[in-house]
Amino acid sequence: MFPGRAAGEITIQDDWGESVSLPGPAKRIISLYGAFNEILAGMGLEKRIVARTKADELPGLLGKPGIGTHMRPNVEMVLGLCPDVVLQIGGRSEALSAVRQIKAHGIPVVVFNPVTLDELFSVIVRIGRLTQEQEKALDLIERMKARLDAVRSRLHGVFSEGAPRPSVFFEVRYPNLLGAGQGSIVNDVIARAGGVNCVGSDKKIVRLSEEALLGLNPDAYVVQTGPMNVNPLPPCERPLFTSLRAVRTARVLEVDEKEFSRPGPRIVQAVEELARFLHPEVMKDIKALP
Repeated sequence: MFPGRAAGEITIQDDWGESVSLPGPAKRIISLYGAFNEILAGMGLEKRIVARTKADELPGLLGKPGIGTHMRPNVEMVLGLCPDVVLQIGGRSEALSAVRQIKAHGIPVVVFNPVTLDELFSVIVRIGRLTQEQEKALDLIERMKARLDAVRSRLHGVFSEGAPRPSVFFEVRYPNLLGAGQGSIVNDVIARAGGVNCVGSDKKIVRLSEEALLGLNPDAYVVQTGPMNVNPLPPCERPLFTSLRAVRTARVLEVDEKEFSRPGPRIVQAVEELARFLHPEVMKDIKALP
């Protein structure tokens, strides 16, 4: 045992680089970001979740107390529920202001910020450690990796024959166009689905002019719909967009933001869906699992 560490104490390092310690397994958990609740549910630990945010759609959480949004949680309600640990996503300063308030009251807060699937697997391992359910965490990871391996196996034959990877633009928001950059988990989804992100910036989200998009001229265009992109106009109905190769060839895919942009278990389904769209000739008989 490390010097100064109590027997049974659990310590992990979060993605802020901070060491977070619990006196024992987390039994009462509040996640301020829905994807982490999906991880807990995927591990069979829904009963340990004691609250939900406005965006949580898991049936098992609908009867639990609501604590606002992940950007603006009700800190007093969080404190009143006496969680063993609070989980939050990093990356946006607005979301982290509540973290500081909660920590100031002595509640341990863990901040995760995965931008690749490998980093997501690391998050799952650490949640397994916090809950002392390491086997359930590894089982979830193995199930996710098995599905990813099935996609990779199918695509291997395509690329071994020298076929080029189609370029993909992933629309985060329109109008005031935003696209997913190399620093987003969407970038890893595109790569694992057999495409290449045409946005070269290493940022998570990149603002582009329509002229810049025309210069990129992607082979495929993916439009997310959800809170960030509510009822976007179809690209074929937008001025200038009809010049895009993807629009001219009808290679436009509309997807669920919560599936593609959330770093949770459903991200594997996003890889499968995009791979079927980009490479239907080898992927058409691989169906997404629930």
